[in-house]
This record gives sequence, structure tokens and C-alpha cells, in this order.
Amino acid sequence: MKFRSMASAVAVTTGLALALAACGGGGSGKSGAKSGSGGGEAPSSEYNAAVTQVVNPSDKTGGTLRMGMPGDFDSVDPGDMYYGYSWNFARLYTRALTMFKPVPGKEGLQLVGDLAEDLGKPSDDGKTWTYKLRAGVKFEDGTPVTSRDVKYGVARALDKDVLPSGPTYFNDWLDLKGYTGPYKMKGKLDDLKAIETPDDQTIVFHLKKPYGGFDYFAMLPITAPVPEAKDTGSKYKEHPVATGPYMFKSHELGKRIELVKNPNWDPSSDPNRKQLNDSIEVLLGQNEDDLDQRLISGKLDVVVNSSGVGANARASVLTDPKRKQYADSAALSRTWFANLNGDVPPLDNIHCRKAVLYAADRSAIQGAFGGPEAGGDIALSLMPPVMTGYQKIDPYGVEAHPTGDLDKAKEELKACGKPDGFSTSVSFRNERDAEKQTAEALQQSLGKVGIKLDLKGYPQGDYFKLYAGKPDFAKKNGLGIMLYGWGADYPEGYGFFQQIVDSRTIRPAGNTNLSVKDPEIDKLVDAAAAATDDATREKAWADVDAKVMDDAYVLPYVWAHSLFYRPPTLKNVFVSQNWGMYEYLTLGTQ
Repeated sequence: MKFRSMASAVAVTTGLALALAACGGGGSGKSGAKSGSGGGEAPSSEYNAAVTQVVNPSDKTGGTLRMGMPGDFDSVDPGDMYYGYSWNFARLYTRALTMFKPVPGKEGLQLVGDLAEDLGKPSDDGKTWTYKLRAGVKFEDGTPVTSRDVKYGVARALDKDVLPSGPTYFNDWLDLKGYTGPYKMKGKLDDLKAIETPDDQTIVFHLKKPYGGFDYFAMLPITAPVPEAKDTGSKYKEHPVATGPYMFKSHELGKRIELVKNPNWDPSSDPNRKQLNDSIEVLLGQNEDDLDQRLISGKLDVVVNSSGVGANARASVLTDPKRKQYADSAALSRTWFANLNGDVPPLDNIHCRKAVLYAADRSAIQGAFGGPEAGGDIALSLMPPVMTGYQKIDPYGVEAHPTGDLDKAKEELKACGKPDGFSTSVSFRNERDAEKQTAEALQQSLGKVGIKLDLKGYPQGDYFKLYAGKPDFAKKNGLGIMLYGWGADYPEGYGFFQQIVDSRTIRPAGNTNLSVKDPEIDKLVDAAAAATDDATREKAWADVDAKVMDDAYVLPYVWAHSLFYRPPTLKNVFVSQNWGMYEYLTLGTQ
């Protein structure tokens, strides 16, 4: 989900993981030791053990992996998903061209071939990329997968009217020459000249301009094959056709998913996966606190999200050594932040936006996310420190005023012609308790300078499709401040910034850039992407960070950690350095 100079990425992430393990009381993960119930016995595990290694390794098969989540996936359609946990989960039933190696530590940042035999072969100075598919890969009905199925999967995802979620990298980089997808051009897949399929095992991508990181695009679920005859457009999410070790047995939308073994998955064609579980059950639309209690009591194996356990569970886990030994806190390439919507007056005035940034009590928001140990560090800028190219800046004096600088906020309000403050709305995802608490904390701290907030919660599954990510809706409903968070799609500046600050990615719905509209930032993004050496590229991404903060379209408040809990019975558990959560692909229960 990320991209950067791999040598730098390894050094930063590994050093961080080791530091976390050390400050958490070690990471030896004595999973074979006796239970730590007192009497001086060694614990059965250790806090942060799974940050750097596999806990409870096992190759035994059988049983049901029990998963649950608050709310729903944005989609389980590989062409229409953008949540990190959706991408993590999708690899159980889909196969993209490439993937991150499902192992702990620095090796987890290594890309390898998945559906493709190997990484892509560039030519034409990086404008053309060729992949060879593995032999023997089949859909769940036994039909062989061909390169045309991969081409169709990418082609359908280009249509953001039918499939509004998911990144726009292929829209932005492929030399499409006006092609808009098979739904508007029914029966004309061959008109897509940017992707060629010279034979059933070969697929060739043609870009508008060179890009050396295309293997990271090939990792996206968008490159999972889709059989054209079985595509049902927006309804394909009801039963995506599987190529991975599991397939859909049932999908009650918003309620439950059951995956079972795919009988036509061939382990000889898939060196990255195993088929350990007989079935995988996911309960959707669950209460966050109930899920956490079931997880801690051993009645659930995994809570599907990227933010870890909720506030109530964090407190009980961190204060009880018997529970804390089964928890892991990892620093992520993720920032929790708010977008300040320039389409909603008076936030079209930079001084009104800066008043919000100065008045915000980031310390209170940090508490909503679990404090420094479980939630993360107070953010000084948008770019998280674990990213390559990070340079420390603090343009709003947050280190000196973590609870807000009310005097500076009042100065900015005078400058924008609103000395007594103003009113606007703040949106958040209903299922995210930390976001609701963030909205409440902002309501309280901004109220001290006369900025009144009306709180509006929306369902997370449609937050970007229908609400905050739909510019017309956000403007009409006065969503001046919109809360969410962002983790890098892949571990380099382009994979972090482009989809959230480049104004050219903004479309009628499904956006992840909710507010940043500055042509100068677009130029800086282009300059960074075109840079051929690490030093120039890293400096360019630091410039993007600084310019975004100067524009005050974004209020970053927490550089994320997440506190995850693994029941003692869960096998093959580790925190993926790429996904920033437990690696779902390896989990078992036997």
C-alpha cells in the first residue's frame, strides 16, 4: 500500500519497530511459555511481540476464523475499494499482479509477483510495463484466468461513475486517449489501447509518461482479474469471483460475509498464500465496544479495521498486564486529520482556516485516539515522521501550544472579518468513536474563540461515496470540517500525498482529497513524481508538506499508532509493516 526508496524504508521502519518492541518490555514473544497468571511465571506472550515477528506459528488446518467489524467495508469489489483493511481482506479471495510479501519486519515492504510470475519489466524509459501471468491460475468455477480478465478488471475500475471508490492512479497515468471504461463503451474493451494482451499470459501497460514505481500500482486490487461475462457493475460486490484461496459462500449486505475454501485454488500457482481455515466468517455492522469485548474474551479472533481496539478496550488492555501481553502498538505511516472545506464560507478565507488550526486542542484529540502510547503522537504537519523525506516543521506552534493558541486564533478571525467567530458543521464516521470524540473536542476548543460546530455523523461505508467525499453534498450541507485519516497507499511520498492533496484527483463522488485545491501543490506533486534521485524526490515531498500546511486546508492532529489485540488462540499473528495492522492473509485458529 506504499512506495519509497526501499533501502530507506527498511531502515526507518525496522528501527522504529525495534524501538517499539524495546520500549514495550521486549519482543521475544515466548508463545510457548506458560500463562502469565502470577507466581513469577513467564508470560505466554509479550507486549509488542507481533510487531517484529510471527506469534503462535502454526501450519495446522481447519476451523473457522471469526472476524467482525463496526460498519461495513467500503466495498468488497476489488475495483471499488480504498480502505486499507479492505485491501488487506481482499487478498483472501483475489490476486493482483503483485503483492507485498506477507511476512513481518522489513521483508514485509518487499514487492513480489502474485498473479504475475515476477515484478514488471519496464521498457521505453519506464513508459511501458510488461507482466507475465503464472500458469494454472483459475477462477472459482475452474475457468482459466487470462490476461484479458486482468485488462477487464482494470478497465471497469476506470469508470468512477459506476465504481466511485478506489484510487485514480490508472486513470491518471495510463495513456487512455479518451477511453472511459466498458460500461459506457459496452463491448469495446479492445478500444483500450493503453493495455495490450498479446497472448493469454502477457499484459502490457502503456503510460503517458515514465514512472518507475508502477509495480506499486500493479499491487492494487484493481489489477485482480474479473470475468467480463460475470460482471454486474455496482452489484459485483455481492459476489466477486474468486481467484484466491477462499471464495464467497454468502454475502448478506451490511450484515455478514462467509468465505469458504476455493476448490479451484492451486497452491502450486500461489507461493504467497496458504489455505489454513475451513471458513472465514465476518460479522458486519457491529458495535465497536461489543466487538472489542468479544475479542478480549476470546469469542472473536479479529476485529477488521486499521485503527485497533476502541477507547474503552484500550484502557482495559493497557492497565491489565494479563491482557497487555497480547497487545501490539505500532507506529504507522498514517495521519488522522480534518479537511477544511474551502467551498463552504467562511472557510474559503485562509485566515478563517488558520483560526481553526490555531484554536484546535490537539492534546484532547490525542486522548480520543488513546493517548501517546496507543493512539499516537501529536501531529505538527500532515506528513508522518516514518515516511521517507520527512522534515520536521511546526508552522502553527503546536509543540508550544498543544491545547491550542487562542490568541493567534483570535488574530486570524479578525483578519478574516469574523472577530466574533462563525458557525459551520463537522462530519465524522458514525462507527468511529474516536472521530466522534474528535468532533466533540473540536466543538469545545473552537467554541472558546466563537467558532460554533454542528456535529454530523455518516456511515463509514458510504462516507466518501455519498457524503464527505461528494463535493456537491458537502457544499450543500455545509460540511466545513470533515474528519478522517489517511495511511500511505505505498511507502513513499506519492503513495501518501497524491490522492489527498492533488486537486486533479477530485471527481463528483468517492474522493479522498476533500478540500485541497491549489495548482501550486499540483505542480509540486508533479515535480516530486518526476524526480529521479532520492534526495531530490524527498526534498520535493517535504515541500509538498510545507505548502499544504501553509494553505491551511488540512488540520492534522495525530500521527497514528494503533493498539491491536490478538487472542491467545490466534495463530500466525504479526503486524504487517505495509498494512499497519495484522496481516490477515496468514491468520489461522488451529
